[in-house]
Amino acid sequence: MGVLDGLPARHRDWLDELDPATLELFASFDDTLLTPGHDAHHLRVDLRLVDQHSTGWGEPEWRAMALWAHLIRHTANGVTGNETDLRLAQRKLKWTPDQRDLLWRAVVALPDKPLTDYRYRVPIAAIKDLTPTELGPLLPLLLQARKDMAGVVYPADSTARRVLHDLLAAQLAEDPVEAAHAAVPAVDPFAALLREEYGARLGAAGSLPLLRHWITATTATPPKGWTDRARELLTPESTALLREVLGRVPGYREQTWHNGYRDVVTYLDKRTADLLRGMLWTCEVVDEPWAVGLLGEVALATGTGIGGSGPNARNERVANAALNVLDRIGGLDVVAPLARVQAKVRRKSILTKVAGILESIGAREGLTPDQLLERTVPAFGLGPDGTRTRDGLTLSVTGAITFEGRKTVPKSVDRALLAEFRATAKELKKALPAERFRVERALAAGRTWSWHDVRALYLDHPVTGFFARTLIWEIVQGPAGLPVQVGGAWELTGPAGDRIQPGPETEVRLWHPLGHTPDEVRVWRDHLLDRGLRQPFKQAFREIYPLTPAEEGARDHSRRFAGHLLRYGQAKALITERGWSGLSLGWWDGAGGSDRCTATRRLPGGLTAAWDFHLGPYDDDHLASICVSGDLRFYDGLYREYDNPATLVPLTEVPRLDLSEALRDADLAVGVTSTGLDPEGEGDYWRSYGFGDLAESAKVRRDALARLLPRLAIADRCALTDRFLVVRGDLRTYKIHLGSGNILMEPDDAYLCIVPTGAGDRVFLPFEEEGGMLSVVLSKAFLLADDTAITDPTITHQLRT
Repeated sequence: MGVLDGLPARHRDWLDELDPATLELFASFDDTLLTPGHDAHHLRVDLRLVDQHSTGWGEPEWRAMALWAHLIRHTANGVTGNETDLRLAQRKLKWTPDQRDLLWRAVVALPDKPLTDYRYRVPIAAIKDLTPTELGPLLPLLLQARKDMAGVVYPADSTARRVLHDLLAAQLAEDPVEAAHAAVPAVDPFAALLREEYGARLGAAGSLPLLRHWITATTATPPKGWTDRARELLTPESTALLREVLGRVPGYREQTWHNGYRDVVTYLDKRTADLLRGMLWTCEVVDEPWAVGLLGEVALATGTGIGGSGPNARNERVANAALNVLDRIGGLDVVAPLARVQAKVRRKSILTKVAGILESIGAREGLTPDQLLERTVPAFGLGPDGTRTRDGLTLSVTGAITFEGRKTVPKSVDRALLAEFRATAKELKKALPAERFRVERALAAGRTWSWHDVRALYLDHPVTGFFARTLIWEIVQGPAGLPVQVGGAWELTGPAGDRIQPGPETEVRLWHPLGHTPDEVRVWRDHLLDRGLRQPFKQAFREIYPLTPAEEGARDHSRRFAGHLLRYGQAKALITERGWSGLSLGWWDGAGGSDRCTATRRLPGGLTAAWDFHLGPYDDDHLASICVSGDLRFYDGLYREYDNPATLVPLTEVPRLDLSEALRDADLAVGVTSTGLDPEGEGDYWRSYGFGDLAESAKVRRDALARLLPRLAIADRCALTDRFLVVRGDLRTYKIHLGSGNILMEPDDAYLCIVPTGAGDRVFLPFEEEGGMLSVVLSKAFLLADDTAITDPTITHQLRT
């Protein structure tokens, strides 16, 4: 028998089960298909010889070849390669029950632990179309194979393993938990959660067929007939289960998981992601009001980066599946969930998909994407004043719930009503950041509206109006004012009390300080403080960045924010949140990564801002810790770091608003993430940034302080210089730098290290802060003005030495 003479004695009776014709084919394979292996004692199956001698082969020859290849694995000198298994598994062969049984006994009896699942591919291909009844005799062998393959790390999502698990799920249907465990292997923490908490329900008779259908969602879009089959299998029980399982995704977070080699931070394995994708596809046929909102929540949770931020996605395939279903559902109801994804997610490919869906829906409705977003902001049942009251309970637009004006809700309140209010409050808290983002983006883009649309979509809207009614609006090339409702009609009122009643078709926009004189800006800033009006983002106090002589001389690039040492992770998260992409530095393997990159942001007018970075010092693990900012440029069109087709645009030709807003992003990134902000820092850069000239954002901070100081209880102890807030204590006099918050003590400019704790007096600010440095400066000022009351030994020691 040639190579099969080497079969162990315990397996030689296998040959007695074969007919003479098969044994004769075995002998011919020995003579024609084997070549010397890696040493003189081994023979391997040579696929080139198989190609030469297989011309004219039929079913008997290929089946015999498959059996022969599996049997010689038990010999001391026969070797079958993985490619042979792959080739044989691709053939559709008609096996007899006895041949299948021998094939499975041979593969399960192999003594060595499998490193891959290749050896199982032919046996699994031989049974994939069998009924549970036909599979019954093979069940012990299939369970043994599953146990053996559980230790195989790669490939975890192979077709062979999927088929085996699906067949076992059907075979074990009488035990719902075992059936569910067969279909949902424990490959990540979420799969483990499903097995533990939902095993019995997933494997129940009413859900198991649909579960087996869900796990076939291995392609980007549903194959033909997939959705129709899901509709047929859907039951009320499986619908409820679908909602519960998908409802766990928004609150699920990445966890440490052992992947077979080591512990790694894991979110979703491909197998689990495919299961969730099948569930999401099924939402298309679920005619329930909760489906659209849940799809949006899943897209948001899986589309954001690890830790909830960053330019990557936790699981892009799941996020895309949810977005694709929203796209297929269509209509205005899907716009609000898409807006939340657009506001939070920073993965470029996902944002492109969302923009495409919005554009498609807008085209069907005859609206631009911006018009579509503003017309579909939900009201959440709130009245014009931004509240909803029922049976003593009040829900405000901020998401706060009170009972008859008190924060404590008594137990006598209807619990179902309270649960409804709390669910709405949860949705409100998700919608508000998206709306704030959208309105500020309109300001930065210089967008215009008719006054009729501003009233209907902004001022009268209970959610959007929460922001819009605190902002300054102006008639294009005309006067500006804050919205005031008089006799049921909206007017604009200027700082001097002058009232403007725009006509319904009058073109208006959000006021931006870039287009106004310093005196006009000063008047509006004073007016906001006098009224105690807090804006949702910097408008009156917004920084502006006209071209400098140095930039005019450089012509095509700005170095205004170059050369800064930034905390890489924090800088990446911050500018990504503001719409930039491409900040990726570091060496993540032996050949991958880079010490240079360019972050880009597409601007409203069509230009692209490009900001260079390079790697600073490594930390102890050789990961990117510090990045160094470089030149900022503008391109006409989409910029690519390599083979860039876009044209470099001279700074003098960049629209003023685009230039100012891009430089504002850069200033914000530096002002929040610079290593010069470190209270315990050192070195030339730290000293230069921590006590040097003020950037534009710090100048605006100084201007705000100049207006706030006279209103403070410590006003008589404070004075402003060009770079510092000077505070006179009883022990020393202190100079707080307005850019970094670092402190020098007079008379010798000794450095005082105070690490901010977030505590301190609350002072009214006329805008919501980005970075919080103004609050830090003020809290330090209050602390140092009463320096004799300081008890912290780390501070008192510095004051007295």
